Amino acid sequence: MVSPSVTVIVPAKDAGDYIGTTLETLTRQFDDRRALKLVAIDDGSRDGTGEIMRTFAARFDHAEVIVNPAPRGLATARNQGLAHVEGDAFCFLDGDDWMQPGRLPVLIRALHDLGCDFVRTDHVTVKRSERRLVRAPFTHRGVVADPREGILPLDDRSMVDYPYAWAGLLHRRLIDRGLAGFSDGLFTAEDRPWIWRLHLSAASFAVVDAPHLLYRRGLSDSLSKTLDARQLHFTRALGEVLDLVEADRDAERMLPKAVFTVLALSSHHLVRARRMRPALRRELRRGIRDLLARLPHDQAEAAIARLSGPRRRVLARVLREAR
Repeated sequence: MVSPSVTVIVPAKDAGDYIGTTLETLTRQFDDRRALKLVAIDDGSRDGTGEIMRTFAARFDHAEVIVNPAPRGLATARNQGLAHVEGDAFCFLDGDDWMQPGRLPVLIRALHDLGCDFVRTDHVTVKRSERRLVRAPFTHRGVVADPREGILPLDDRSMVDYPYAWAGLLHRRLIDRGLAGFSDGLFTAEDRPWIWRLHLSAASFAVVDAPHLLYRRGLSDSLSKTLDARQLHFTRALGEVLDLVEADRDAERMLPKAVFTVLALSSHHLVRARRMRPALRRELRRGIRDLLARLPHDQAEAAIARLSGPRRRVLARVLREAR
């Protein structure tokens, strides 16, 4: 039997309206479907997601469907998929997104020709009938670079501000080196420590052009719109980012970027918290206070000064409480 060239990890929960489109696009990647292994994780779905996964799995020579009786979260589900990777390359695909035909062969060729640990790509956001190209924030295209070059500059978007796990392809040696996994149990912001770990510890990467991945936005049940206890996980995720940076050999140079990221995301959640239940809002504020208390005072003050007025005001108040 022909061994697969790439493993695609597809975790999903209650994605019955979209998962068929997602998986159908995987059938249009290679002339020979034996080149692809599908690892689908039904993360506690209560609709027909698992049944659709099994139907599509039957169309591939290499496929596994993992069923979680209760939801374990995107981070844990992706880790489950990593344990079943075959071939030299792997990628992630969420259950409500899809790929243009021929994306994966282009990425595999780029990964092998460039000889790097991972490649990243632009993507297209889809909101109803509107589509918008979002470019990966790195100047050089098709050129192998040190992943650390993708962390800075401080005052502009960089590759650690583009954390989407599905926006690229990775070599399996990242699994062997312990760099590919996510923090178990994180239900949101799981990509943040993951992308920082890659850019701090991997040996090489490149941003390349390829047929697009299309990312659905504005879904009513997406975690970005859900105001429940899962949103509290972002403080744990950003605390892990600070742990990674503080332990790094270039901590002094990288920490201002991490501080700005923590403050920018904290302000976003504080503004959104006005629509949360009071008890949940108080818990979120406590978590953010604990997070901000870790930040060097001078760097936090400098970062707050760069934020817009409303965000600056809400953050300054919580930062004073954290001192």
